[in-house]
Amino acid sequence: MSILIDKNTRLIVQGITGRDGAFHTQQMLAYGTKVVGGVTPGKGGSEQHGVPVFDSVAEAVAATKANASVIYVPAPFAADAIHEAADAGIALIVCITEGLPVRDTLGAFHKVLGLRGGNNALGRPRLVGPNCPGLITPGQSKVGILPGHICAPGPVGVVSKSGTLTYEVVKQLTDHDLGQTTCLGIGGDPIIGTDFIDALTMFEADGKTEAIVLMGEIGGNAEEQAAQFIKRHVTKPVVAFVAGQTAPPGKRMGHAGAIISGGTGTAAEKMAAFEAAGVPVARIPSEIPGLISELLQRRRTRQKNGAARKAAEAPARTNGKAARGVVKHSSRALANGRGAAAKPKKKAPVAVAARKSGGRVTNGKKKKR
Repeated sequence: MSILIDKNTRLIVQGITGRDGAFHTQQMLAYGTKVVGGVTPGKGGSEQHGVPVFDSVAEAVAATKANASVIYVPAPFAADAIHEAADAGIALIVCITEGLPVRDTLGAFHKVLGLRGGNNALGRPRLVGPNCPGLITPGQSKVGILPGHICAPGPVGVVSKSGTLTYEVVKQLTDHDLGQTTCLGIGGDPIIGTDFIDALTMFEADGKTEAIVLMGEIGGNAEEQAAQFIKRHVTKPVVAFVAGQTAPPGKRMGHAGAIISGGTGTAAEKMAAFEAAGVPVARIPSEIPGLISELLQRRRTRQKNGAARKAAEAPARTNGKAARGVVKHSSRALANGRGAAAKPKKKAPVAVAARKSGGRVTNGKKKKR
C-alpha cells in the first residue's frame, strides 16, 4: 500500500513545456507514472514527449480524468497554478516550485483548505509543497523530482522537509534492504500544504507501513508538534533526524523556513522533544537504517509473540466452551430423566388398574365395557 499516490494516479504537468517541466515529465514517464496530460497556456493542441498539452487545467481534467497535478510553473505564477488546479477539481496538487512569496502561498493554502473544509484535515484537495521534491511510491508512481532508481518497495514510510537529504537517507535505506511504502517531501517553507502531522496520520493508517523515518530541520516548531503527536497517536516505530545541528544561531540554512527565531527552533530543542516522546534520534543520517532495523525487529517479534499467544489460547478457549457445553447438556439430560443416574418414571396407578381390569380409563375413572 501507499499514501497519496499509487499505480492508478493520473497525473497532469502544469508547465510541461518549460525546461524543468519537460525534463521531469520524461523522467516520470520512464518510471511508469501515468502522465495523461500537460498544461501550458497558448500551447494547447501540441504534444510533449507524446503527452497532449492543453491550454488550461479544466480542459486537461475534462479530457483525461486526471486526479493529480504537479507544478513546475515559475515562482511569480505558481500560486495561480495552485488556484487553477484546485478550481478544476484536482485531488492532489504537488507544487515543486521554490521561491514563492509567503503571502502567495498563504492565499493558495487557504483556497485549498476552503474547498476541503477546515474540519477535514486529510480530505481533498490536498496540497504538497511548495518548494518540495514531491513524492514517490516505489514501483508504482512518482510525482516530482525524486530519483526513482534509489527507491525500492518495502515497509518504511519516509517524510522529510529536505529534498536532497531525503535522497541520501532513502538510498541508505535501500542499500540496507529497507524498502519504502512512500517517500514524501513536504518542503521547508514557512507555509506548506501538508505538514508532519498530516504525513504521520496517513502512515499510521497505512496497513503496509511498519515504521516511519521523519527528517526535520532547524526553524519553526513543526518538529516539536510532531513529537507530541507521535507520543499521543502513533503506534508504529519512528526514527527522527534533525538537520542543522551545527548551524550558528540566527543564520538561515537553505530553506526559507529554516531560521532560528528568538533562540527557539534550535536542533537541540527539537532533538530533545523527540527523545522525550520516546523517539530515537539519529545524530547523523547513516545511523537511521540501523535504528529502523532494530525497531522493526522488536515490533515484528512482539507481533509474532502476540500471534503465538493467541494461537495457544484459542484451543483452551475452544475446549472450555466444549466442556461447558457437555456440562450443560448433561445437566439438561439429568433434569429430563435421560441421564445414566435417572430413575425410571412410575406408571400412573389408574392406568395400571385399568389394564388389570381390562377396562378403559376416562377422566381417571374405570368405565365398564
